Amino acid sequence: MAPDFVRVAITMPSGHVAVMSFVTREYTPSGEVRWEREPTAGAIESEIGRTIVGPVAGWRLIDEADIPADRYFRNAWKDTGAKLDVDMPKAREIHREHLRARRAPLLAALDTEYMRADEAADVPEKRRIAAKKQALRDVTADPRIDAATTPEALKAVVPAALTGG
Repeated sequence: MAPDFVRVAITMPSGHVAVMSFVTREYTPSGEVRWEREPTAGAIESEIGRTIVGPVAGWRLIDEADIPADRYFRNAWKDTGAKLDVDMPKAREIHREHLRARRAPLLAALDTEYMRADEAADVPEKRRIAAKKQALRDVTADPRIDAATTPEALKAVVPAALTGG
């Protein structure tokens, strides 16, 4: 039987939010209660001190429904006091990092193609490859990234250079 728990939103001094599951009851394999504890402020603060390295700015109990289901922008979560939301400027940087990771193997493959074209002295092919490489370098400058106003819209921004288009 799975343990019972409450969720705790922990805000770091940087504004970053971590979510901790504070276990309130654990069961034996036969389903009997092994132990239980109340989610008191002291117990939660003790658990935070045991599991989080460094200072925290604050914490509060939250409902599961207050946690975004999509974890793509997990490191951009902020606590609004009502629910966890996505800090869009941080989310844009996270998305740019994802795009950089997607383009890295494509650029490496184009480097190989470029060397082959260079060895063959194929100038038109070198120009074609150079243009594709530039398009890949430009994916993080796509204006749709800064124009996106929701996490869903931002996540949907995948420049054609990364999809083969």
